[in-house]
Amino acid sequence: MSDPHTFRLPAVVTPSCAGLGRELVRSLRTGGILHVRVDAVPAQKIVTAMTASRRFFSMPLAYKARHVSDLSFSGYLAARDPAAEGEDDHAETFTICKDVPYGDARVRRGWPCHGPVPWPDPEYRLAMRAFMDVAGGVGERVLRLVALGLGWSADTLTRLTADGWHTLRVARFPARPARATGPVGAHTDHGLLTVVAQSGPGGMYVRPPVPGEKRPRGWVEGESTAGLFEDEEPWHPVRPRPDVLSVFPGDLMQLLTDGRLPATPHKIAPAGEERHALAYSHEPGFETSLTPIGVDGDPLHYGTHFTGVLMRRHPDRPVTRRILDEGRLEVLERLRAGYGPASGIPVRIRA
Repeated sequence: MSDPHTFRLPAVVTPSCAGLGRELVRSLRTGGILHVRVDAVPAQKIVTAMTASRRFFSMPLAYKARHVSDLSFSGYLAARDPAAEGEDDHAETFTICKDVPYGDARVRRGWPCHGPVPWPDPEYRLAMRAFMDVAGGVGERVLRLVALGLGWSADTLTRLTADGWHTLRVARFPARPARATGPVGAHTDHGLLTVVAQSGPGGMYVRPPVPGEKRPRGWVEGESTAGLFEDEEPWHPVRPRPDVLSVFPGDLMQLLTDGRLPATPHKIAPAGEERHALAYSHEPGFETSLTPIGVDGDPLHYGTHFTGVLMRRHPDRPVTRRILDEGRLEVLERLRAGYGPASGIPVRIRA
């Protein structure tokens, strides 16, 4: 029997794909997740990225620790690093944010989180960029289909992701006894759409929407999703498949759809062997302001949201200290004020 949550996506999404869009929306509403089967070439790019991940994480700690940025949240984070919250305590990670060169005007003006990625080597850069292209293509088509499935025009969501602040979290989960906690506790992702590839035994579990269950608004102060329903059923395993990417909504999808597509809680269970994962986030542009589609309300400035989430998660990283020491949060205040093109700061995009 085929999995009702697994889909092949058309190369181009047009209004005639509305029926498929409704199927995708139904999958997210019933299972909290959908799976996208890819062809041989993108599947090989997933394998290549996993190989690059294993190679980098096998290097000595002193080598890996050199690849950290004080301008962005890109770079290496060791397992059990005290600078991370619980969801990172048992995972060794390399985060890839938008790769903004030193000469870019936004870097020179001190925009928070803007700077080059501290790539370990050209081979790693090429492998991860190729995977991000694959995952980003899936993300764009899923967003267009979801918009059609919700009765909107196809570009309702993708116009927000133009020049998106897409990120990739490359993770290595060490082998741990089954009785151990973690390695990643239940939480929802802070962004719009997450696209995941897993290797080995996997270990990811998702919690589907439960009728009558209130989901916190993770973008609102005081409504944390950390540990959300950690020990309450149902939780469904997500099995790794070499030619399949798993896709689920984050907090900002819940915001934009006014709760019609809630963010999916997920967690990583311990396993007796090492696992690797590639978790790509398909995001709005840094300067995008978001409100529920068709609903008036105070906008959420994405750059401020992203910066705040990462600073809280990593209070002791060099970039967090630099943002605070150099007063870079004041730049965000000016951006939220909506400076126009004459100032060199683009006008905000409004959902």
